Amino acid sequence: MTSRIHAIDVHAEGEPGRVLIGSHLHVVGETMAQRLQYCRENLEPLRRLLLREPRGYPGLCGVLVLPPADPAADFGLVVLEQGGFKPMSGSNLICAVTALVETQALPVHEPFTDLVVDTAVGLVPVRAEISGGKVTRVTVDNVPSFAVAVDHVLELPEYGRVPVDIVFGGQFFVQARAADLDIDLEADAAKQITRAGAVLRAAAQQQFPVEHPENPDIDQVALTMLHGPSPTPGVSGRNAVVLPNGEVDLANPDTWTGSLDRSPCGTGTSGRMAALHARGELVAQVPFVHEGILGTTFTGVVRGTTRIAEHDAVLPSISGRAWITGFSQLVLDDTDPFPQGYVLGDLWGPDAEVELVGVER
Repeated sequence: MTSRIHAIDVHAEGEPGRVLIGSHLHVVGETMAQRLQYCRENLEPLRRLLLREPRGYPGLCGVLVLPPADPAADFGLVVLEQGGFKPMSGSNLICAVTALVETQALPVHEPFTDLVVDTAVGLVPVRAEISGGKVTRVTVDNVPSFAVAVDHVLELPEYGRVPVDIVFGGQFFVQARAADLDIDLEADAAKQITRAGAVLRAAAQQQFPVEHPENPDIDQVALTMLHGPSPTPGVSGRNAVVLPNGEVDLANPDTWTGSLDRSPCGTGTSGRMAALHARGELVAQVPFVHEGILGTTFTGVVRGTTRIAEHDAVLPSISGRAWITGFSQLVLDDTDPFPQGYVLGDLWGPDAEVELVGVER
């Protein structure tokens, strides 16, 4: 017996996303927050199947497109990353909108199609700019983003005391200046960037507990961003976001690994703008052009401000582009020895194990 999963493969400014339509058949819950929790508790084998080898690889993310829990929305979204199911991702949302519009899975109007996306952190309005059936830009009015701490000092093995910002932009990030870790934000420094990013995230998780005041299930620093100036004219700054690819043990440098977000990162850019606004270094309605490790950019802007519990927050918008790269029919045969995929230490973290699940050899 075989199972088949249909997917649309897309990349947003370089970051690959695998978009699954019809995945509502697997997900239950009255709210998107409940559906996210259901995914975490019940669909981990599906996430591994889609993102691990032999069907995936460490840089791949995914999206479950669901019916909205809120009738004001056009569709719901749950994000799959190598670190688990996540409530929001700017690049993955841009991938999903591009896939749905260009395959006409939703009603399309040129030159603009306005949509509302239901996420576990709230409703997200989106505008797709369209020409000749092609999405030329997607603008996401992201959820309120805020700085929890600015220039908080973490104690890191090997790197010493490093000032960081702890921010929320749809996920919690620890963000630090690359120069404070003696790292250049260049593609050929990928190993150094991922190594430092792994240490920062693990240290932040140990030393700085977080919890979203309106979504208490979002309670972990999930990602790391290193940032600095860009030499590119017209660009406000450069960044590299590190995603986990295995467990990190701060006492064991062999585990200090990760993979790079290939895009400029929408939620990370939202959090970065929140930190800059908290410092008085970014004002509303001024474009913030953020460059990723590949040289592609997202353009952000602070639309206004609000309050989230005790936090001053910004209302960020992020715009970028995505391209469909393929249409997939993923197959799982019941005799396949790797029904949840596999990870190997040459590409993944050194704790990687090859598991044969439910198959006699």
